[in-house]
Amino acid sequence: MDSYITLGQYAAEEYIVKKSKFIGYAKPIKCEQDALAFIEEIRKKHWDATHNVYAYSLREGSIKRFSDDGEPQGTAGMPVLNVITQEGITDCVVVVTRYFGGILLGGGGLVRAYSHSAKLAVDAAGIITLVPWLVLNISCDYNLYGKIESLVRELGGVMDDTQFTDCVNITFRIEKETLNAFDKKLKDITNGKVEFAIIDEIISAK
Repeated sequence: MDSYITLGQYAAEEYIVKKSKFIGYAKPIKCEQDALAFIEEIRKKHWDATHNVYAYSLREGSIKRFSDDGEPQGTAGMPVLNVITQEGITDCVVVVTRYFGGILLGGGGLVRAYSHSAKLAVDAAGIITLVPWLVLNISCDYNLYGKIESLVRELGGVMDDTQFTDCVNITFRIEKETLNAFDKKLKDITNGKVEFAIIDEIISAK
């Protein structure tokens, strides 16, 4: 797993220029099926719109796709994809719905309008960095629990579960890149008496 930048949540924003209404939608996704399902959902919601332009980007397969949906070539889908690319985000889909207001915007006007609508939606969704975390488990004596908990927090880790029986059983998360530092400091504070087990690897926000 590698870290990557994506959208924090689903969002929608409206923008009006020269009586044309643009509605930008942005959403994080996991696969191409998610993207296509969301595009179809917006198309059904705005079946009466003049255009439903989209673009999406996926890490898996390095996929980038877009559609002008009837707008002049290069004036709609590509500007939306450019916003995604410039923000450095992936695993996301952006749809911009347009209701024509009767005044032609021209090629440059369309590019600006679709770019602006996409940017509004992306900004509203928020951009987050997802990084790989390791889920670790440790069993230790009671007298070492406080030191280990402090070490986990010192390295930016998250305590998930602690069970107190004849010993203390701790489950926690640390960023993968801090594993070596954690291993070294754990040996130092426990005189090498405590070992950890890696039980899972996940990817989530910092």
